[in-house]
Amino acid sequence: MTGTTTEEPVYKTDALIAEDIDKYLEVHQHKTMLRFITCGSVDDGKSTLIGRLLYDSKMIFEDQLAALENDSKKVGTQGQQIDFALLVDGLAAEREQGITIDVAYRFFATEKRKFIVADCPGHEQYTRNMVTGASTADMAVILIDARKGVLTQTRRHSFLAHLIGIRHIVLAVNKMDLVDYDQSTFEHIVADYRAFAKQIGIEEFTAIPISGLAGDNITTRSENTPWYKGPVLIEHLETVDLGLDEGAGQPFRLPVQWVNRPNLDFRGFAGQIAAGTVKPGDAIRVIPSGKTSTVSRIVTFDGDLDEASTGQSITLTFADEIDCSRGDVICAADDPAEAADQFETTIVWMADEEMLPGRNYILKIGTQTVSAAVQQPKFRIDVNSMEHLAAKTLGLNDIGVCELSTDKRVVFAPYTENKDLGGFILIDRMTNATVAAGTIHFSLRRAQNVHWQSIDVSREAHATIKNQRPRVLWFTGLSGSGKSTIANLVEQKLHALGKHTFILDGDNVRHGLNKDLGFTDADRIENIRRIGEVARLMTDAGLIVLTSFISPFRAERQLARSMMEAGEFVEIYINTPLDVAESRDVKGLYKKARAGDLKNFTGIDSPYEPPENPEIVIDTTAMSAEEAAELIVDRVLS
Repeated sequence: MTGTTTEEPVYKTDALIAEDIDKYLEVHQHKTMLRFITCGSVDDGKSTLIGRLLYDSKMIFEDQLAALENDSKKVGTQGQQIDFALLVDGLAAEREQGITIDVAYRFFATEKRKFIVADCPGHEQYTRNMVTGASTADMAVILIDARKGVLTQTRRHSFLAHLIGIRHIVLAVNKMDLVDYDQSTFEHIVADYRAFAKQIGIEEFTAIPISGLAGDNITTRSENTPWYKGPVLIEHLETVDLGLDEGAGQPFRLPVQWVNRPNLDFRGFAGQIAAGTVKPGDAIRVIPSGKTSTVSRIVTFDGDLDEASTGQSITLTFADEIDCSRGDVICAADDPAEAADQFETTIVWMADEEMLPGRNYILKIGTQTVSAAVQQPKFRIDVNSMEHLAAKTLGLNDIGVCELSTDKRVVFAPYTENKDLGGFILIDRMTNATVAAGTIHFSLRRAQNVHWQSIDVSREAHATIKNQRPRVLWFTGLSGSGKSTIANLVEQKLHALGKHTFILDGDNVRHGLNKDLGFTDADRIENIRRIGEVARLMTDAGLIVLTSFISPFRAERQLARSMMEAGEFVEIYINTPLDVAESRDVKGLYKKARAGDLKNFTGIDSPYEPPENPEIVIDTTAMSAEEAAELIVDRVLS
């Protein structure tokens, strides 16, 4: 069935293309741009809808149309008719399975506006790709199969779109041709969605009955739905308010992306304005340092400006030489942004591996990059019922509210006020994979009340009086590898040489400082974090600290290294094969683990990640403990 019209098409092609191409390009240059996504559950018709929009907007060349018709016959799902989804599903796997896997971006234009549409996958396992597409969108078109109604993935995508701050929602009830354009079916679906939308804070949305395949209410009004009086889809896309001036009334914010220093006579700070306006002569304050100055020039490629506002990319020069670098935020002097190091956030977990509370990840927010640790979730959100569920961690596609802390203060704004300074991603330190996206609610008040106390006797003074350089000798290896034995011999030799030392042994520390921790991955991470903090304090006292822990994860050993001064952390890998370590089994732990009586035991049912670039490697199958201790002392003191 194909859609028919009762009036002139709402959409018209641009006649200027044929009449005056130069004039067309000039007009085209000044059109506004709407970025939107199509999302929803599997087989709701997202790719077909976009294909129809591209087809009806004449954005397909003749050779593409010929290829589309040919492909539709070979791999299409519509018999001999055109399968519009093939215009978007470009991956071979997508065409074979008839699904969308990756986000596909397409451009098209009408007389009134330009568009970039992102076709987001509907399968739950590709939710992370949907978040990527939504992160830059102004609008979300949520598709619903009229035969199926509101599904779990419909709810999840709607919640994520709202969480990311998309204000404009279109509820496109698709495949109306398969329910005979029944008005009651449409109204029932809209009522169900409205009840859910109200729960998550979506106050307004535009509902449109459509058929992506037949073309009903896409670019022309359909006679099959005479009961529908609202706009057709393209009309709504062309007229929706983009809110381009929303940031103009806010205080000035410019995250510094690059310090431009082409020669000795010019030093400018480049970035895109996140909020507000700026003019030469305006007083500014650089956060977090708090340094102040005034704007001398607003420099662009096309020349200096008298004023710049939200969304413009500019370079500022100052009247004074003040410290300002990438990651800093230039603010209005009388209304600067906040800076803090502890926050409450909402996190969308996008990795196959579960979140490990306490593990340090790389956090990127705006132009800032810091180290961040996420705490155990306060709760996980059930996207069906919106219940707050207890959770110890977050898995793939889970959404939870968590507190996180950073290793230094970051400049921020609540996400509801500013997306650029309130949205962030988390990156795994070892794989460089993006594992989560999140939004900041607010900073924690306790973070604002804790300050560094100035101490007159420095760590250098502590080390000088002991006539030694502070060090952390970090012994790592499997249980039974000989870490504690070798560390004890090393301390004996250092003590005999008059060095001031202290051993932090894994078993001993668990009797006191870490007695509350078990052996789950999350507890192991917290165990190492605490040891790293204690070792840092001991090096501040000028000591040589020896730590003997399995410390199975590279990320946590790297965290401990990052706490120390440069050159003070010495990673010593006691490289003993598992079968050799198990054959020793002086504590009987391997026997218990093999019998299933000891869970989460490293080497058996919990992984050990060997160091990649340790300072010292000890092969206990090739040297004795005494020989190993002599080698370590020689290396450390030399």
